[in-house]
Amino acid sequence: MPRIALFGAPATGKTTLARWLSTELDQPHTDLDDLLFTPDGPLPLEEFRRQAGEITRTDGWIVEGNFSKLADVVWHRADTLVWLDFPLPLILYRIVRRSLRQLSGREDSAQARRLTWSKAFFAHRSLLRTAIRKYRANRPRYVRQVAETAELGVQVVRLRGPRDVRRWKEQTAKGPAESHLREAARHTTGP
Repeated sequence: MPRIALFGAPATGKTTLARWLSTELDQPHTDLDDLLFTPDGPLPLEEFRRQAGEITRTDGWIVEGNFSKLADVVWHRADTLVWLDFPLPLILYRIVRRSLRQLSGREDSAQARRLTWSKAFFAHRSLLRTAIRKYRANRPRYVRQVAETAELGVQVVRLRGPRDVRRWKEQTAKGPAESHLREAARHTTGP
């Protein structure tokens, strides 16, 4: 049974791809944000790690989220690690587009209900500023951590844009579930 971890910057389509994989491969999907952010506030790190670890001890799963600090309990237990490594201008365009959709009421989600103009664009820790800061700070660390994960025998799939995602999905959708990822892995790029 496949065990797939997905990560990438905001607005790269992690949730969309994770849901598609969940349906295509008939495996449960978990968004790590849903674990971390409870009605009472964020979980303490140890509890967050414990809950994520429980999910990844099972036979098959699709887990998405940008929490490389959980690499040992998520990435290292995966068969496949999918990195949505899109260029920064595309990420910023998608964040603006999604934020405008949410702010205009055309998208209803927990995130959309919490979003304000300031949080999206103007605050010191706005979505845009945070995306730029994290992109610059995290990419070198991600490259190292992804290489370490690959050394453990985890297949790494690095998708650098929507076209790569479409190609990978086409390959993943062919044949029985057991062969999906093996075939798709032949069409990946390294870290």
